[in-house]
Amino acid sequence: MRVVVQRVKQARVDIAGETTAMVGEGFLLLLGVQKNDSEGDVKYLVDRVLGLRIFEDARGKMNLSIMDKGGAILIISQFTLYGDCRKGRRPSFDDAAPMELAKNLYNLFVEKIKERGVRVETGRFGSFMDVSLINSGPATFLLDSNKVF
Repeated sequence: MRVVVQRVKQARVDIAGETTAMVGEGFLLLLGVQKNDSEGDVKYLVDRVLGLRIFEDARGKMNLSIMDKGGAILIISQFTLYGDCRKGRRPSFDDAAPMELAKNLYNLFVEKIKERGVRVETGRFGSFMDVSLINSGPATFLLDSNKVF
């Protein structure tokens, strides 16, 4: 499972020209599910995301987590995080999870974040979405449950 974590001042998702979700200060998460992922991958990444200290403290040092800061999270499913571009000109998505598995683990990820008391907004799984953000910093981080990076 992979997550792109973007610290944002604001993020929103539009579907068919209509804003369906928006957050202020917090995270925009792009979440990709691999075909071999399980609930253990969800737990690992939920803990990593919520514990990631990338908000500035009073001294201007990245020392606060989203739990400390009290921000919100917009979570978007993005199977293209498992697009392999090493060969040819068209990405291969062989490592991406089948739709049913991906949807189940995406929904579990969202629920586990909510259970920790963080306000969560989401895109619509499987939909074409326009995602907008104001990246704060910019600060963008990559997390992978297989610790590839």
